[in-house]
Amino acid sequence: MSPRFIAYTPEWESVEPDFDKNVRLLIATMEQHITGSMTADGNGRALREAHSKGYGLVRGEVEILDGLPEEYAQGIYATPGRHDALVRFSNGSARPGPDEKLGGAVGLALKLFDIDGPTLLEDEPDSRTFDYTTINAPVFFCSTVRHYLFVQELFLRAGAYFAEGRPGRRRFYRDYVTGMGTLAPDEWAWEELLAFLALVQRPLVNVLLSAYTTMGAVRHGDYLAKVRLTPDPRCAAAVAERSMDPGAAGEFFRPALVAELRERPYAFRIQVQLCTDPVHMPVDDLTVEWPEWRSPYVTVARLRFPAQDISGADNLERMDALSFTPWRVTAAHRPLGSIMRARKEAYRRSSVLRHRLNHQERREPRTADEVLPLKAPAPNTTTPKVSGPATEP
Repeated sequence: MSPRFIAYTPEWESVEPDFDKNVRLLIATMEQHITGSMTADGNGRALREAHSKGYGLVRGEVEILDGLPEEYAQGIYATPGRHDALVRFSNGSARPGPDEKLGGAVGLALKLFDIDGPTLLEDEPDSRTFDYTTINAPVFFCSTVRHYLFVQELFLRAGAYFAEGRPGRRRFYRDYVTGMGTLAPDEWAWEELLAFLALVQRPLVNVLLSAYTTMGAVRHGDYLAKVRLTPDPRCAAAVAERSMDPGAAGEFFRPALVAELRERPYAFRIQVQLCTDPVHMPVDDLTVEWPEWRSPYVTVARLRFPAQDISGADNLERMDALSFTPWRVTAAHRPLGSIMRARKEAYRRSSVLRHRLNHQERREPRTADEVLPLKAPAPNTTTPKVSGPATEP
């Protein structure tokens, strides 16, 4: 018997108490951090409040597959075709630093071009671009904006906590669970702490070898879903630099990505997991991983990277000028839940402020070529190329 997928209705758009007030507080703290980052990090530039360190901007193409089952052929996936794409790989930390100190929490932000239909962003409905913001974990470290407020403060102070060694780490974990003393014992944030620990303890591997998820739920046309980008197995098997060794170099994520894409093409599968049980697959609790045995991920598109040279400093500059938000989507892919809703204005305000402080034009590109013309790698005459198929047949 086929599973019964849960239908999307507006009733899934619940709002937590004091949502607007808490979002204002979140944005105020975020803007203070972005402004302060111009001097705090010593580089004279305003940084993102999260994912402040990028590893590279990659040119790609998304192929939406033909012949999908009706339940998966929803929204933009109802029309087979190919779309140019850009991908930003970045560390999830709020501050830059050596890779070995930032850990293995990595984000993949995807931008598709030439997508029909207005976006859900009131200030740029006709951009014809479509974004996913994903991270290499199936869960997020909090589920409410109220909790995000104290988590945000803890993250911004994390360096001071951990500089104290074991006592500082213990205080950090205690303050996380207790909401810095604001939560009653029966409200302590144990699930959030466990999700955080799972995220920061991700293994240090080549960014091309991780699976990336939206963490939060999204609308998928008539249904509720989560989205995942997972490496094509045959491409993953061909990756030469796999585990990252902190002892070998201070920087290893970007050099490994640059080296891999210089040698060979690569591919990810874009997959959708439809909700079949809102109790065990909740919309508003991002600390809960949706079990795949209840509903498997189904491939709806392929993201392909041709071999390319992303080694130049201009690659990072072009990446820094871009904005990504989970709300730059059509209505059929609306983000769901309080955390996802909070991101709408928070991401917009972050982008506006950062571009203003950095004297960058804030404009959504119309084509991928406009941002990153494809730069083929120079022939490598010293290192033998590792062979391996680029994509599925």
